Amino acid sequence: MKTELTIRTPEGIAFSYALAGPVSRCMAWVVDFCVMVFLATGVSTAMQAIGVVSPDLAKGFSVVAYFALFTGYGIVLEWFWRGRTIGKWVFKLRVMDADGFRLRFEQVVVRNLLRPVDALPLFYLVGGIACLVSRRAQRLGDLVAGTVVVHNRSHSEPDVEQLLGGKYNSLRSHPHLAARLRQRATPEDARMALQAILHREEFQPEARVALFRKIADHFRALVPFPPEVTETVPDEQYLRNVVDVLFRTHTVREERHRPQVAAIGGVDLAPGSPLPG
Repeated sequence: MKTELTIRTPEGIAFSYALAGPVSRCMAWVVDFCVMVFLATGVSTAMQAIGVVSPDLAKGFSVVAYFALFTGYGIVLEWFWRGRTIGKWVFKLRVMDADGFRLRFEQVVVRNLLRPVDALPLFYLVGGIACLVSRRAQRLGDLVAGTVVVHNRSHSEPDVEQLLGGKYNSLRSHPHLAARLRQRATPEDARMALQAILHREEFQPEARVALFRKIADHFRALVPFPPEVTETVPDEQYLRNVVDVLFRTHTVREERHRPQVAAIGGVDLAPGSPLPG
């Protein structure tokens, strides 16, 4: 059984997640079970009130209500709370897609509908054995749904060196303006720009163009660079340059010794470089 799940994005950025083992998952389930028992007490009280009018109706409602409670509890919370239930929140766990994609509603439904199977024959014996023998600590519901449970700890930012590489950044030819950009940009601005670059392939072409134009205009308004630096650079490339300035501050001095370039059609060309095409 692995203790860590590594997911690599199309950009080549690697994210690592610590897989939750059977012990931490069992403790989270105990908390969730206590919450469901508490809610079931309220359901029982309501059914007693209905039973005064019609005992048969109360029995029918009880079956539906208890099924909805013990099955719907996980579905509703995991879907609307980004893969967490109260127990998972207490122990800082969450459900996620095993391949790192967005968690889908049908995955949440399947893993919770198969929970009774994992609970067989008693105390989640089947699910516990499945967690121990599976490579990603998955119970049967996770294996079918394609999900994993991970520790929901804060992660450091991905290595932007992998994302940006050693490409020339025309903004660094004006170090005083680059420093002003770092000063004026908020942490939320920096994270927004980085996430847009990381997830750019997930957008439709029209939405991608509109999003990058809006974000690029925001940063252009923060610190106006000379027109020759920004006007011929596409919005997406401009945002890459902004991310480079905000996250790779240690390369500013190196850029001072780089040769000046001219941007032609959004392509940075050093003196003597052949024209594209």
